Amino acid sequence: MMEKPDVSDQEWLAERFEEQRSHLRAVAYRMLGSLTEADDAVQDAWLRVSRADTSEVENLGAWLTTIVARVALNVLRSRNTRREQPLDAHVPDPVVDPADGTDPEHEALLADSVGLALLVVLETLRPAERLAFVLHDMFAVPFEQIAPIVERSPEATRQLASRARRRVRGTAAVPDAPLSAQWKVVNAFLAAARDGDFAALVAVLDPDVVLRADGGLTGLSRRVQGAERVAGQATMWAQSGLTIKRALVNGAAGLVSERHGKPFAIGAFTIKDGRIVECDFLVDPERLARLHLEVLQD
Repeated sequence: MMEKPDVSDQEWLAERFEEQRSHLRAVAYRMLGSLTEADDAVQDAWLRVSRADTSEVENLGAWLTTIVARVALNVLRSRNTRREQPLDAHVPDPVVDPADGTDPEHEALLADSVGLALLVVLETLRPAERLAFVLHDMFAVPFEQIAPIVERSPEATRQLASRARRRVRGTAAVPDAPLSAQWKVVNAFLAAARDGDFAALVAVLDPDVVLRADGGLTGLSRRVQGAERVAGQATMWAQSGLTIKRALVNGAAGLVSERHGKPFAIGAFTIKDGRIVECDFLVDPERLARLHLEVLQD
C-alpha cells in the first residue's frame, strides 16, 4: 500500500499521474501509432484512474501503464473492425522536429529509436500481439502483468510477444547509419530528384526499396517497390512545385514539403548500407493539419 502526504487523495493522484504522463504517452504512441489517439488514451486513462480506489495499489507506475495499455488495446480492436484503408498504405503519425535537434518533449516518445519503419510493422500485428510486444520488449513489463490485460496465461502471452518479435525482426527495416551519414544520403536523393537525374536517384536507392504514401481519402495512397519505380515517383513529386524543408522525423533524417505555404507531406527515410531502403510519406491533409509543425517555421 502506498503512503500519501497530507493532501487530498485526488490532488496527490493527479500529481503522480502528471509525473507519469510522458511515459504513458510513449506507451500509447507505440501501441497506436497515432499522436491524437495516444493523447486521448492517456486522458481516458486519467478518467478511469480518478474514479478508482488506489488504496491497495503498491506500484502506481506499473498500474497506470496497465490501464493505458487496456485503453489502447480497446482502441486497436475497435480500429481493426472499422478500418477500410489497406494497411500497406498506412503511415503512422510521425514525430517531427527541426533538423538541428529534438524537442525535449519528444525524447520520451522517441526513446529506443521508434522510427516510422518499426511503427509500420507494428500496424500489421494483431492487437494482443502488439500489446505484448510493446509492453514486454519496449518497457520491460513482466508477462505476469501483461497476461490479465490480454486475458491469457503468462506462457500464452509470452508466445504472443515471441510471434510479434519474429515478425518485427523479419520485416522491419533497421537503419545502420548515424545521423550525419543519413543526411548525406538524403541530401543526395533530394538533389537528384530536383535535378531530374534518374540515374543518380537509382544509385542512392536500394534495389528493393519500398515507398509508402498515405494520402488518406485523397486518392494519393500507394505502395511502390523497386529502385526505378521509386525514382520515377520522386521525379514526379520534384516537378510539382513543392518547397522542401529538412527535418528530423522520429529522430531520423527526413523532410517536410509545403505547397502554397501549407504542409503537403512529411517524409521519413530508412538508410542501410549507404542507401535508402524505405521511404514513408504522410500526405493526408487532415492528419497533417493535426500535427504541430510550428517548430519548423523560420
